[in-house]
Amino acid sequence: MSTASTSAVNTPGASTPTALPHSCVVAVIGSGAMGAGIAQVAAAAGYTVKLYDTRRQAVDKALQDIRKVFDTLVQKQRMSAEEAMAAANRLHPAASLAELGDAGLIVEAIVENLDIKRKLFADLEEIVADDCIFASNTSSISITSIGALLRLPQRLVGMHFFNPVPLMALVEVISGLASDSSVASSVYATALAWGKSPVYTKSTPGFIVNRVARPYYAEALRILNEQAATPATIDAILREAGGFKMGPFELMDLIGHDVNFTVTQSVFQAYFTDPRFTPSLIQQELLNAGYLGRKSGRGFYSYAPDAVRPLPQTESSESTMAAVKHRILFQHGNPLAQALQKRLTASGIVSETGDTDDDALLQCGSARLYLTDGRSATERARDHAHNDTVLLDLTLDLNTATRVALARADQCSDAAYRSLLSLLQAAGLTVSLIGDVPGMAVMRTVVMLANEAADAVNQGVCSAADADLAMRKGVNYPCGPLAWANAIGVPYLSRVLFHLADSYGEDRYRVSPLIRRKNANGELFNV
Repeated sequence: MSTASTSAVNTPGASTPTALPHSCVVAVIGSGAMGAGIAQVAAAAGYTVKLYDTRRQAVDKALQDIRKVFDTLVQKQRMSAEEAMAAANRLHPAASLAELGDAGLIVEAIVENLDIKRKLFADLEEIVADDCIFASNTSSISITSIGALLRLPQRLVGMHFFNPVPLMALVEVISGLASDSSVASSVYATALAWGKSPVYTKSTPGFIVNRVARPYYAEALRILNEQAATPATIDAILREAGGFKMGPFELMDLIGHDVNFTVTQSVFQAYFTDPRFTPSLIQQELLNAGYLGRKSGRGFYSYAPDAVRPLPQTESSESTMAAVKHRILFQHGNPLAQALQKRLTASGIVSETGDTDDDALLQCGSARLYLTDGRSATERARDHAHNDTVLLDLTLDLNTATRVALARADQCSDAAYRSLLSLLQAAGLTVSLIGDVPGMAVMRTVVMLANEAADAVNQGVCSAADADLAMRKGVNYPCGPLAWANAIGVPYLSRVLFHLADSYGEDRYRVSPLIRRKNANGELFNV
């Protein structure tokens, strides 16, 4: 075995990786939701699986539940009866660690405690052969630290699955300083053989997903803290304009604020209090109150049986009569302007294409609509010396979006705002007006996700392609952050970040050196 260098650890092994043979016995330690899920996936993929837990009753229940899952899959015609029986017969309980002596791969899925994990692997070294691979399902603990006291630390990697394991495709294959590249490659190929989408990553705080995802929560919490919008409004904008499956507040409620806040604190401390990961006082107050989210019946939302879910702020309908009295001009050659004009044309409203003032997306009388660039609408109105300025937030696809967010300058007249509002509503869009905060909601969230992903790539944590795959498969993002950066345009993304940094005067919004480099050389991210 040759130990992987820290500079190349995110792409272990020069040759094509080979999965462990089906003759290899897979041992899973820990029979909770994660351990049981891993056992199910491995057995379904054709491997003999031994499941061990200090609580024998928990093992028996887990195996019984897995067999029920197989029966359900047969009923849904996703497995044949023969396949289900064969998979069930490959599952075996282990009464002690000693019974795992013939394992070729051991996946640990026990409590997140460094000392307990270290002791477990030390005990296993006295039982298994030297070529047995160790894998930890840890979501937060350093693989380097877990393996530091092992006789053969090169045999240990991280194999981080996501919950629920049978449904979530992502597996982060994590290499510590001592991890052998061939071991990481073998685990990667084995995860592929199990039907998963593995990615290579280096053992750094948060790995890929728990690091890169921090801005999704942090920026929403900051927008809320600045009283720009309610949780329900921000959630609706991120879903219906940004294309995310869940908004940040409903997602934090689902995860549990005890878990989400702890992960944020852990990453913040591990990166020596880098301001990009600063925890939120709002979330801390929820914890102080015991409002943990769905599990406690209350978080940002109430989950009481009779609770009424708050509605997002939505602008009331405006007549287009005032708007159509003016010349409606869309910016020539701008894809966003083209998408909006197409929707407006379908509603029967006549418009023109040409050169708008200051490259506005849309001009209607004195009103101008711009895509947010990280400045507030009020700042932009001042900079352009034009009072009637309104900003449009980023959308995943303006052709299909159902909701958009607007912000208006303090100087903007009601008549000018209403003329633009009426046109967007005529284009079939639900509109939410938010407070005039720099970068708005979707744009600042996406550029910060891309910025964090770019830093992870720049620091050798992972490749650009793996960063995007991890976020799409691990947390169901509609688009990888770096692919989104390419779509926005790296120069425009850089501009947004520069303006955010200027507006707040904080290192939190510093631009990743890799984004600066891409901006200078004109290259896109290789995703």
